Amino acid sequence: MNDLKAQETYYQKIVDRWLKFCAETGNSAELDRQFAAMSIGNNETQQAKTDIQTTSKSPEQKTSTSTSLSTTPAPELAVVLMAMRKLREAMVATARVDEFAQRAYMFIIRTTILLKHWESYHAALLYLLRRIHIITRLSATEVQEFVGYYILDLACRQGDLQTVYKVKSDYKYSDRKIDRVIHALVHDDWVVFWMVKGKVDGHVRALMSWSEKRMRMHALKCLARSYFTAEKGFVERSTDSVWAALVKDMEVGWELDGDRVTIRRPKAR
Repeated sequence: MNDLKAQETYYQKIVDRWLKFCAETGNSAELDRQFAAMSIGNNETQQAKTDIQTTSKSPEQKTSTSTSLSTTPAPELAVVLMAMRKLREAMVATARVDEFAQRAYMFIIRTTILLKHWESYHAALLYLLRRIHIITRLSATEVQEFVGYYILDLACRQGDLQTVYKVKSDYKYSDRKIDRVIHALVHDDWVVFWMVKGKVDGHVRALMSWSEKRMRMHALKCLARSYFTAEKGFVERSTDSVWAALVKDMEVGWELDGDRVTIRRPKAR
């Protein structure tokens, strides 16, 4: 793999294999499930759930909890990830920073962001922006795209807002949607967060998803402090999640009776 021509051939095989996998998967919903299952997990700490576990679970909730909402990733994805890693290592070993390296790194970053494989896209982002871009300049549009990804990873996965503002200043970066995401994270504004999530592309949504659990937990805690009962639809809109997923993933213990959720009961006098 130290041969430059061999790297280019290997890259084309990776691209062909990735496109074949996407085509054979069938539809975007199934692709999303595969991508979610491929995620190696995030670095969010476990947060206290006392406020949303105040009432016992109904039989309907217990049934929902036993139903798996995830899927097993296709082995093909692991093969593609390993191949991408091998190619990156080869390009670094040969100090390759030409147009091919630029193109290959952009493909790897976009793909591994969708897979939420942060160990791949984070290292690749830094190499693209700090090494390749110095020698082989990205276009203004490409800088906007990949700096945006870097900022979202800092904010949503790493929770490093101080570095976010430094990077924005260093690259003179400004994007209305990304700025709204940062504002929502700073102010725990889940309404704006979910609103922006519905208007961005798959790569930005994938990066935003690192903060979803935190925003969902905050919304649930606010509901727990503010309401005795609420419509199920309102709870789902506030958390951008279906009820079954709230029960399974967030361990919500509120009672569901039809379309009405009992969040807490008035204290007896």
